[in-house]
Amino acid sequence: MFTYKAIASLNELELMVYNYIIKNTDKVMYMTIRELADVAGVSTTTILRFCKKMQCDGYSEFRIRFKLYLEHEEKPPVSFGVSEIISYFKSINNSEFDELLEQAAVEIAATSRVIFVGVGTSGALGKYSARFFSNIGKFSTYIDDPYYPINSDMYQDAVAIILSVSGETEEIIRIASQFRLHKCKLISLTNSESSTLARMADLNISYHMAPSLLEGQYNITTQIPVIYIIETIGKKLPLLIKPKH
Repeated sequence: MFTYKAIASLNELELMVYNYIIKNTDKVMYMTIRELADVAGVSTTTILRFCKKMQCDGYSEFRIRFKLYLEHEEKPPVSFGVSEIISYFKSINNSEFDELLEQAAVEIAATSRVIFVGVGTSGALGKYSARFFSNIGKFSTYIDDPYYPINSDMYQDAVAIILSVSGETEEIIRIASQFRLHKCKLISLTNSESSTLARMADLNISYHMAPSLLEGQYNITTQIPVIYIIETIGKKLPLLIKPKH
């Protein structure tokens, strides 16, 4: 029901509806459209748009199909965030998402070097990703300092993979602009495909997980999808990298 294509088509308000539904599956099927709109903090019009993107003619049909969807779901063990992770992996279990990762792998394999860019948690993931790709045989480096001096040689025959949960971090947008200015291919991994970084990139892979902030400022949104995406792309590379003679 919640396919990757459907989730990727949601705007920010509709994504709020999706996130509320995923977190409150036991309540939603008994709610009226007005009740769901109130608790999700959106309008009933947004709810109807959401239903349409889920291939339902209206809210009544959505509730029926959602109930059937839940009845066919295997109930996961109670644990923090498990339902969201399971829902995510089910949503990407399709040829469309695999083709997106294949496209990224093809573009990466065609370049001489890969530069991972990120700050904070994304910077740590960039470091891990560069090591993972290097283990596979693809020369990769990482930048976790947004003020790191970048010379012209870095842009030549390279692809920059920029990691950012929000896709709106000022320092990340600035360094992405530098890469874009020098015609370096950009691949972004963000939580939303409507973010500034996602729209700047040649190719965006978004994972649409519920944002989670600790004390209102520390972003602890799960990065399990990012690790999965990076490792899946990496494991496609050996078949695409031409051996040197």
